[in-house]
Amino acid sequence: MPDAAEARTRLRADCTRCAGLCCVAPAFVASADFAIDKPAGHACPNLRDDDRCGIHAELRERGFPGCTVFDCFGAGQQTVQVTFAGALPWRDSPEQAAAVFAAFGVQRLLHELLWYLAEALALPAAAPLHRELAAMRGRVERLTAADAGELAAADAGVLQAEAGALLLSVSELARAGVRRRPPAGARREPASGGGRGVLQRRRADQRNADLAGADLRRVDLRGASLRGALLIGADLRGADLQLTDLLGADLRGADVRGADLSGALFLTRRQVAGARGDAATSLPAGLEHPPHWGAA
Repeated sequence: MPDAAEARTRLRADCTRCAGLCCVAPAFVASADFAIDKPAGHACPNLRDDDRCGIHAELRERGFPGCTVFDCFGAGQQTVQVTFAGALPWRDSPEQAAAVFAAFGVQRLLHELLWYLAEALALPAAAPLHRELAAMRGRVERLTAADAGELAAADAGVLQAEAGALLLSVSELARAGVRRRPPAGARREPASGGGRGVLQRRRADQRNADLAGADLRRVDLRGASLRGALLIGADLRGADLQLTDLLGADLRGADVRGADLSGALFLTRRQVAGARGDAATSLPAGLEHPPHWGAA
């Protein structure tokens, strides 16, 4: 069984084989992530005629950090090169643009699922589920090769739910038996405009928990589930996140300096890029320290 890093090689964006879809299809809302509003389906004013970003080297300085953390998992080149056979219909045939953007949205969801399935298949603890995981990966891969009509007809939400349930079982197998140190507790700083109270103790299951701004410094989170948790601005400096399920967790602005994420489950490049780390932050194989973290 190939390791996750090897299996994910094709799940990297190759902008040279795309057509700037991420700069056109999604909407931008003026915020800390984007300096401007941009409607869905309209090209960003920074997109050049050669489908390259005109301010790519200065995105953060120019107020577009959201662009630097976006990851299509290779869906852009798949949409252009496979779904539309190398054509650029959003430019050449405006009447087909909606179909292109819809296909890109489905492909991105499918490619993200493939990212998680690749990791799950590489986990020894998930061996009892390898047959089901391989079957699911086969279904997803076949759909990525479909034409625009098949993609439009596919119920990607159902597929996502089925894969999510399977990945949850994988998470439970991988985290089973992890012996965590007695919880040291985690303080919760009051939010501006009124406190949200104090996080009294760390529990193993923090799925979908609101931990924005939580003080989790040096907390033993091994084997915990932070799946879908809101960790915006959380302080995770020095935290131990071995076998911590981070699928869908929002790590924007989370401080992971010195944290051990090397064995975290279902971590993506987007999450890493959105966090604040340093050279002492340990990451899983196949994930690199983003340039804005400084020297790694």
